[in-house]
Amino acid sequence: MVNKVWRGRILQFLLFVLLIAGIRLWQQRDMVSGAAPMLQGMTLAGQPYTLPAHPDHPVLVHFWASWCPICRTEQSSIADITKDYPNAITVAMQSGKADAVTSHMREQGIEFPVVNDPDGSIARAWGVHAVPVSFIIAPDGKIRFVEVGYTTGIGLRLRLWLAGL
Repeated sequence: MVNKVWRGRILQFLLFVLLIAGIRLWQQRDMVSGAAPMLQGMTLAGQPYTLPAHPDHPVLVHFWASWCPICRTEQSSIADITKDYPNAITVAMQSGKADAVTSHMREQGIEFPVVNDPDGSIARAWGVHAVPVSFIIAPDGKIRFVEVGYTTGIGLRLRLWLAGL
């Protein structure tokens, strides 16, 4: 009797893992892999930004939107990470003109480097259809990790550390 109960629980666990893996594969179906696409633009602070082809340290490229409630939940973690990783960049996807994004950030009390993507062209180049999405770029210029949806600050920091090994 006990063996049947444990077999049932193990089967349920395996089905859950397969379901999560299937959802993640579907979410990431169009996202780029391999070498990171070019990313350049002017930040909201007026500074030019270019994603290094071969950065000295791993880089976080984080896509978010002002209208996204999940993005608001993780924005303080993203702000903390951008302080520790100087090449980190965020992309405000389809969130309006620069002044609207700046106003949103001021209202939320957040500061991090942002390239505005009002028409979604940068997001399309990276295969991003929904936000939030975080890409971790390794020093060899290749995408090591892609996280869709809410991700903890600790999880992102762990992935940044692993990408640097």
